[in-house]
Amino acid sequence: MSLKRFLLVRVGRLVAYPTLRKLRRFGAACETPEAVQTELLLRVLRNQQHTAFGRDHGFPAVRTVADFRKAVPVAPYEYVAPYIDRVAKGETNALLSAPRVRLFALTSGTTASRKLIPVTDEYLAAYRRGWNMWGLKMYRDNRGRKVAMRPIVQMVGDPEEYRTPAGIPCGNLSGYTAMVQKWLIQRMYAVPYVTGKIKDAKARYYVALRFSVGRNVSQFMAANPSTLVQFARTLDAEKEHLLRDLRDGTLRADLDIPPDVRDWLTRRLSRDPGRAAELSAAAEKAGRLYPTDVWPEGGTVINTWTGGSMGPYLRQLPQYFGNPPLRDLGLLASEGRMTIPLEGGTPGGVLDIWSHYFELVPEAEIDAAQPTVLGAHELTEGASYYILPTTAYGLYRYHISDLVRVTGFYGRTPVVEFLGKGHRFANLTGEKLSEYQVTRAMDATVKQVPQPVTAYTLAPVWDDRQPYYALFLEEPDAADEAGLRRFLAAFDRQLGVENVEYAAKRDGGRLGPVRAVLIPAGTWAAWDRERLAKTGGSPEQYKHPCLVGDIAFRDTLPVVREVAG
Repeated sequence: MSLKRFLLVRVGRLVAYPTLRKLRRFGAACETPEAVQTELLLRVLRNQQHTAFGRDHGFPAVRTVADFRKAVPVAPYEYVAPYIDRVAKGETNALLSAPRVRLFALTSGTTASRKLIPVTDEYLAAYRRGWNMWGLKMYRDNRGRKVAMRPIVQMVGDPEEYRTPAGIPCGNLSGYTAMVQKWLIQRMYAVPYVTGKIKDAKARYYVALRFSVGRNVSQFMAANPSTLVQFARTLDAEKEHLLRDLRDGTLRADLDIPPDVRDWLTRRLSRDPGRAAELSAAAEKAGRLYPTDVWPEGGTVINTWTGGSMGPYLRQLPQYFGNPPLRDLGLLASEGRMTIPLEGGTPGGVLDIWSHYFELVPEAEIDAAQPTVLGAHELTEGASYYILPTTAYGLYRYHISDLVRVTGFYGRTPVVEFLGKGHRFANLTGEKLSEYQVTRAMDATVKQVPQPVTAYTLAPVWDDRQPYYALFLEEPDAADEAGLRRFLAAFDRQLGVENVEYAAKRDGGRLGPVRAVLIPAGTWAAWDRERLAKTGGSPEQYKHPCLVGDIAFRDTLPVVREVAG
């Protein structure tokens, strides 16, 4: 072991010791989830009672969980949005007792406008604590691979896309946390955080690879495994340019990179002719260059989501990365970390009962007028629930639309896995497309491009070459095929207007353009009757779904043919 490696490992052990103590205390807390959760909830309400939201909802009078449930309704982002808008304009106490909002984390929501999630010091403390406990357990479980204190490949977004009227930055949470990491931790990440400022997808992946191929990478980290698949494909497609740049210490001049970012990156480039020659020989021998050719699987770990709709991408990873251990990142979003996976090979993670107060509604009751609402200590193994977090930074009984299933218990605290974004969402590559966005895109498109649409449903379709969304239409609506193609192209563009993540995945090539899938005349009427009979609802209240998130939906219909946009 080199002196540098020895010193890094020693520093790592010193840094890990406080986290190990927290992990042991967390395990003890998980034996009494009801007490821990109640104490957390009442502390949050005490701290926030003098905010405008707290006064409007009677926080000073809340003494019990029952009081809280009477005072605050279960609600989506739109309910708290007016208070967040006031914070964005500088009135922090409208929602928060914290003196400062560090960032508004941006996320795609169920409305046309993007959601702003306040990131305070308390938010960051909880976020880091969860990551540290997750990371320590992952490292300890993979000690034989010697991954500790070796470089990590993680691509992040732009930490500041714009600022609010009060000057608060709005941007990507992972980009922000990477930017504010301590110097030692930043050194562990192969990809510089400034790559989040690169908008062109090809350039962003290329730069990530340029800064990674010369380093002894231990981990690949991406929320969505589709990112890792694209990373691997770009490596092979651009291998000649990459190895030339590695040999010469350069960065391709034809990449679409902002000048200030290129200048920052160029000053940090190094040349490694030996490594370039080694990889060139490997590529010539294999006729390709995949991550497993650059970083042997025996010394790596892949950290990514493994639940929900990730299966098609996970099945592709061995082709490119071999078969290193897979570690789920847990249920986490801009709204915060909800679970902490403490074992590998499973999407299940224990609820982070230290950070948020959790309520859960049985799947079948989510649309009921008076649904059953349960605490974390009241769940049943094998059952599915919608999760409603209450946070210390202004989200209360927040209906995030995440559906989870209980797979076991850690102590007496549930271990849950993410199933999906519920019946109003579809998610192939991280776009989290909502039915609201689909209907808005359709309404806008039919006004721009004449096209008969008697009834329709949009659904994701898996394709090994490039997944896409299919617009299911009855065959008579496709009488003018040339007009339909124009309509599909306009609808595809409008989906990107409504959902910026959809636009990003299309620009990056991770999603193909919308296609029309034609079904026989009368299919929708029969399908609706059958569905209504199963649900037992009334015809007056029934609504034909404009979005179905099931990746196998195409297989359930009598398809006549497809029309590409």
